[in-house]
Amino acid sequence: MSRSQKQKGITRRSFLKAAAASVLAPAIVPSRIFSQSAPSNTMLMGCIGVGRQGQGDMQELIYRGLETGARVVAVCDVDAHRMEDAQWLVDKIYSIELEKENYKGCAAYRDFRELLARKDIDGVLIVTPDHWHAPMAVAAAKAGKDIYLEKPLTYTVAEGRKLVKAVRKNKRILQVGSQQRSSTYFLMACEMTRNQRIGKLHTIHVWLPEDQGTGDPLPMPVPKNLDYDFWLGPKPHAPFTEDRVHPQRSYNRPGWLQVEEYSRGMITGWGSHMNDIAQWGNGTDDTGPIEIEAKAEFPDRGLFDVHTTFRAEAMYANGVRMIMETGDPAGVRFEGDRGFVFVRRGAIEPSDRELLREQTHDDEVKLYRSSNHMKNFLECMRSRKDPVAPVEAGHRSNTICVITHIAMKLGCTLRWDPEAEHFINDDEANRMLDYPHREPWAI
Repeated sequence: MSRSQKQKGITRRSFLKAAAASVLAPAIVPSRIFSQSAPSNTMLMGCIGVGRQGQGDMQELIYRGLETGARVVAVCDVDAHRMEDAQWLVDKIYSIELEKENYKGCAAYRDFRELLARKDIDGVLIVTPDHWHAPMAVAAAKAGKDIYLEKPLTYTVAEGRKLVKAVRKNKRILQVGSQQRSSTYFLMACEMTRNQRIGKLHTIHVWLPEDQGTGDPLPMPVPKNLDYDFWLGPKPHAPFTEDRVHPQRSYNRPGWLQVEEYSRGMITGWGSHMNDIAQWGNGTDDTGPIEIEAKAEFPDRGLFDVHTTFRAEAMYANGVRMIMETGDPAGVRFEGDRGFVFVRRGAIEPSDRELLREQTHDDEVKLYRSSNHMKNFLECMRSRKDPVAPVEAGHRSNTICVITHIAMKLGCTLRWDPEAEHFINDDEANRMLDYPHREPWAI
């Protein structure tokens, strides 16, 4: 390698490390404000997938771990540059925060199976493209690791049920990254609804953002730092293009979020958040709708082929109707026969402001209280109690998203059996509940 090539490499590494440290990282806080646990009682954590969302979640894990006695000791990514950036960032933060602790450094892996094989690791953070969620999380559960899994829980309904079974069989803690359950406003809106402050609930209205832009399908050489076949994992081979995966020189929004083979678009991307709140407020965490119809637009946008605008309606057995559609701002409105409450990130807007002053009485529904999603996960790793967003709730919320997507594709009304988790008298729709995983990633 020539001197100029080395200089280019150093410049690129410096750029990415600066991006990880300054753009994604919270301010580095002096360790004296944390009550750190003794190293002998420390939970050791690994991070699988350390890209755009992954590095943000990793840093939240680092800082909440300083409060609860957990340390990140391993990172993993199929992109060597991102793996190295994350390793550097972990060591940089701990070099400042752990002045008196004998921290031995952060290991780095390209293959998540090597990380899971470590007996000393107690839990993992999984923040990968959606098509990898189930294979990795099931493997983690079987390896005896507790799991923080970013939403949506899985790519398919069948994968979701397999993951629920794996978590339960292996007695693992799984927190879904549906962090709105750890937000005061969302908690308030759901408790208002459950306790009929707005009267008897009859309609839930959900608004989601819209995907935009185009993707370049022109094949490109695979970067040397990326194990592209591993990135594809259980999905069929497809020619590499940067828009199919993620940007190589930034941590900007990755293209795979708009490629249907790896993500179903906003219906799962944001739908898993907002439908999760709809489920919480409706008291249906262990079930789902019985009917769904949807229409959506799938315009020609080059490589990007997920839906753009859409509208869907679902019916529950309890008579509640749910309307889902594209809209701004994203949020959920619970409508009862005496009023409504609309909730979104950063705001709650009831039909009567006096509702905000009412306290929840001892004999009323009091929902799970969590002030910080990551901290709740770490605390539950110690207590072995269910977290605020457990695996079954995550599976049921994601199921609504997936069956809505199937209804979008088929453009018809579908009847759903939430107990058996299949469509009634519709073989075509049922075939869309799973897909054949490429070996060796079958679960």
